Amino acid sequence: MNWNVRITALAATALLLAGTTGCKQLAARDQLNKGTQAYKAAQYEEAINHFERSIALDPTYPMARLYLATAQSQQVIPNVDTPDNLKLAHDAINNFKLVIQRDPRDLTALKQIASINFNIRNFDEAKTWQKQVLQVNPRDAEADYTIGVIDWTQAYRNAVTILAADGIKDDGEGNAKKSKDDCKKITDQNTDLVKDGLGYLQNAVDINPNYEDAMAYINLLYRRKADMECGNENARKADIDAAKKWTDRAMGARKLNEEKRNNAQPGGVDLGS
Repeated sequence: MNWNVRITALAATALLLAGTTGCKQLAARDQLNKGTQAYKAAQYEEAINHFERSIALDPTYPMARLYLATAQSQQVIPNVDTPDNLKLAHDAINNFKLVIQRDPRDLTALKQIASINFNIRNFDEAKTWQKQVLQVNPRDAEADYTIGVIDWTQAYRNAVTILAADGIKDDGEGNAKKSKDDCKKITDQNTDLVKDGLGYLQNAVDINPNYEDAMAYINLLYRRKADMECGNENARKADIDAAKKWTDRAMGARKLNEEKRNNAQPGGVDLGS
């Protein structure tokens, strides 16, 4: 074959391949747009189908993977342990992990993985991923708050389980009538959780001084701290007093936040009338 002819043939082939690739990319973006429209209409299964087609057409298109995982996460039902729900949760997590492989600092993917693990009660994993969020953004108050909530959830579960074994219902005031053995068990299981949770929640309040939900959980963690003041009645009362002060702070912050929301709404209700 004449060399010039070969060059022409190769160029034509390259153009054909480029054209095919370009067509696939355009088709991938079309599927992405259709998936986005379905997602906005809360038609998540349809959105998932479009995003999967977009990825099949252009596996290098990063937004399609992120949108697919997001749509899948919307289908996960919190606190439901059915095989289908757990499979959907893990599919979403795996797709978010693929996003992170391309960009380890993608906060959306990091937060979503943490949130999904929280929703399926995989608390230790949820804490691990929230800590990765904080590595990227140390001033993410929501991540601090969520870790504190998980610590309280685990501490509460531990205390209630131990007390229930002796026929005691948690009174939220330190359970002064529990046995020394129960107090030791609670202390052994909850000391690190309470300390850790109070630290992260305090960070959340330091970042956002009107973080009412964080204040409410500090109150709850002080009540768990009161469980561990074995035989020290003054310390137990001090913890409960601290808990009540944080409740008052939370109520004050809630009032301020409501006032800000009302003032920010144009044409809001005139309370004077």
